[in-house]
Amino acid sequence: MKTKVSILFYAKKAKAAVNGLIPIYTRITINGKRIELSTNRFVEISKWSTEAGKMKGTSEVARSINNHLDLLKSQIRDAEMELIHKKIALTTETIKSKLLGVDERARMLVPIFQDHNNKIKELVGKEYAKGTLERYTTSLKHTIEFMHWKYNISDIDITRIDHAFITDYEFWLRSVRNCANNTAVKYIKNFNKIIKICLANHWIEKNPFANYKSKVKEVERVYLTEDEIQSIMEKEFKTERLSLVRDIFLFSCFTGLAYIDVKNLTKSHISFGIDGEKWIFTHRQKTESASKIPILPVTQMIIDKYENHAQCCNVDKLLPILSNQKMNAYLKELADICNIEKELTFHIARHTFATTVTLTNGVPIESVSKMLGHKNLRTTQHYAKVLDRKVSQDMQILKSKLTKQLLFKSS
Repeated sequence: MKTKVSILFYAKKAKAAVNGLIPIYTRITINGKRIELSTNRFVEISKWSTEAGKMKGTSEVARSINNHLDLLKSQIRDAEMELIHKKIALTTETIKSKLLGVDERARMLVPIFQDHNNKIKELVGKEYAKGTLERYTTSLKHTIEFMHWKYNISDIDITRIDHAFITDYEFWLRSVRNCANNTAVKYIKNFNKIIKICLANHWIEKNPFANYKSKVKEVERVYLTEDEIQSIMEKEFKTERLSLVRDIFLFSCFTGLAYIDVKNLTKSHISFGIDGEKWIFTHRQKTESASKIPILPVTQMIIDKYENHAQCCNVDKLLPILSNQKMNAYLKELADICNIEKELTFHIARHTFATTVTLTNGVPIESVSKMLGHKNLRTTQHYAKVLDRKVSQDMQILKSKLTKQLLFKSS
């Protein structure tokens, strides 16, 4: 879209001087946005032509003022052409700086990105999780590496970021960094947030993401079957370490809580619910949304088992959970012992709660969504899609039974 610049000279009656003279202003409008600058000239209102945007008549004063206005108009057009020639975004701010002789310091991408990350760092534990900071820190690192690869530069003026920059960045993520589709899309999404900051501050006029499209591919969520859960529950472990990991993992399977939310639980999070039974009342750290979960018998057994554990008593925790890294490492060992051919991670417990423990057993999806702390029912519906496989398996069993009945009747 071509940038439209219009220039208007007018007498500003609201700023009339004591002697009755009216100051003449110039209004510059660029794509609907405008600035007003004084021309430092004054006129009697009766001698000003609103339609022509200049003084009436051919007196010496009229010729002097009108020549000055023509000169200003020429300077504005020259400033416009210079900005275009230098490939600087033509905005009300840039043209004002040029006309007033103020050097417009280029706004560079990396300082803006870093400032964004610094603000997130200050709010970790308040509005953001530590993982959010790590994600944006990695995004900035990738962005700098891409600019080295593509342009042999370490930073770029944000006005030079265009559609080609975005698509080349995505190509680099997929090819050089070998990122999977969803990972590449997430990094581009992080970068888009920085662009939105620039747009909101009017540092850039055009959105380089305007014609960009990307789509996150749906990933099949891994979860445990009833038999696999039973196998883990019944297994006797020789080490206390694996027994603890098993218990914490099962706790998540029957509550749907993510690792960090289990880690943050204290005894104060347990209270009596609307039915008079014990519930867990907490907030998800990731989204800050409320989770209210009735305590199932398996869950209560695990809570009782560790009620007097030294770690729980010393630091006021509901369960003596290990680090996420150790939990996931030991879960792989646990899977081998239980002959589970799935790459077991702690987050699979949350998927298992949503599918095998609740939805498969007829718990309404709205209730599951509330217990999981989802803000949107569509997020929970991803788990319902996973259960299509279960529907297929059940229907195969039904087909087999019906076939046998028909064969029996025909014989």
